[in-house]
Amino acid sequence: MKNWTPVSWRDYPIEQLPDYPDKEKLEKTFSELSHLPPLVTSWEIEKLKGQLRDVANGKGFILQGGDCAESFDKCNDQQIVDTLKVLLQMSLVMIHEMDIPLVRIGRIAGQYAKPRSSDTEVIDGVEMSSYRGDLFNGFEPTLEARRPDPSRLIEGYQRAGLTLNFIRSLTESSGFADLHHPEYWELDFMRKNEYYKEYEELVNSITNAVRFVESISPQRILTLKQTQIFTSHEALNLYYESGQTRKVPHRDGFFNLSAHMVWLGNRTRQLDGAHVEYLRGIQNPIGIKLGPPYDIDETLKLLDKLNPKNEIGKIVLITRFGKDRVAEELPDVIRAIKRSGHAVIWTCDPMHGNTWATDDSIKTRNFDDIITEIKQTFAVHKAEGSSLQGVHLELTGNNVTECVGGAKGLSESGLKKNYESFCDPRLNYEQSLEMAFLISKEWKEYIK
Repeated sequence: MKNWTPVSWRDYPIEQLPDYPDKEKLEKTFSELSHLPPLVTSWEIEKLKGQLRDVANGKGFILQGGDCAESFDKCNDQQIVDTLKVLLQMSLVMIHEMDIPLVRIGRIAGQYAKPRSSDTEVIDGVEMSSYRGDLFNGFEPTLEARRPDPSRLIEGYQRAGLTLNFIRSLTESSGFADLHHPEYWELDFMRKNEYYKEYEELVNSITNAVRFVESISPQRILTLKQTQIFTSHEALNLYYESGQTRKVPHRDGFFNLSAHMVWLGNRTRQLDGAHVEYLRGIQNPIGIKLGPPYDIDETLKLLDKLNPKNEIGKIVLITRFGKDRVAEELPDVIRAIKRSGHAVIWTCDPMHGNTWATDDSIKTRNFDDIITEIKQTFAVHKAEGSSLQGVHLELTGNNVTECVGGAKGLSESGLKKNYESFCDPRLNYEQSLEMAFLISKEWKEYIK
């Protein structure tokens, strides 16, 4: 880590960082953030790295999911409960069906920033800064709201802290554990699905298994009623990330204590860029989004920079090619990385490569396209003697209407009914749970 510090990124060219008009306020806010207590602990981060090592060795699978972009005004108890509910129910289906430990990583408690393709946009004839997530600016289409505001760094920290506190209280309590009981699940939407009978048998099987364990082993009840959700977000606003990066007693190196895991986005992978410079110096697990446009040689150099010791469990490579390109392009990437000897965990983001707009300019995704990319990614890995070890999904526990398809067959005409996302379309509760069933089904085919 020669010449690296938490702020050495400032000497490098940076993408996706808007100009803050008030530089003095920015520096004061950054200093304040640097002295606030950490949101997560280094031993929690090391625990995640240990579980990721197990995944790398074929002893686990990753379910990473949550909001495309959290918003400050949705930091409330119901929103958090709904997100945890769908993640827990999806994971229970997958654990039962796949018969493998699951690592749950939420896009939560910090996913307040989003990259954009353009710095500005024109709304009602007025050019203004693009909305980049609540950590940067406001969504309201006014010049004042869209102005980057450093105070949002502190508000983001506070909202993340409130969210984390509630997550911990829920996952460590007995009341929320009732979500582990499938008899409370809302599965009526599945009745018209061709796999409904199979789903119904699965739910009954999970119910019986939970009751059996609780009846013969009372000491296991507490284990069944507790779980762990690790947190993650895209490391986009480097003032926020470096402000929570520090050394801790009795451990080597620097830790980003704003989340257990952070990832490098597809738009900030420049080898000589600020984001790569920052990420090369932290001990956290790092995700790398990889999809068009990309260069295989540059990807190998990126792995050299971010994981020079080739540590197992350090790098999660999140591929996002799209259903029309994955079968053709992923094999070459897998072969190159295998030849290089780099230790990576392979996961699939089937959302971002399958986004399109309706005739009414509504951004959406098709449920069938999403599961198709997952199926093709499983198939490619199997053919190449590799392993798909996780999925990365944008989803919500709410009944939004943002992605078409699924068991209820949401059509384009129904998208406006409850479209809430400020950025990208998400799977709703029903679609997410159905996706868990189908991923599990595909896994069983994959391991035959």
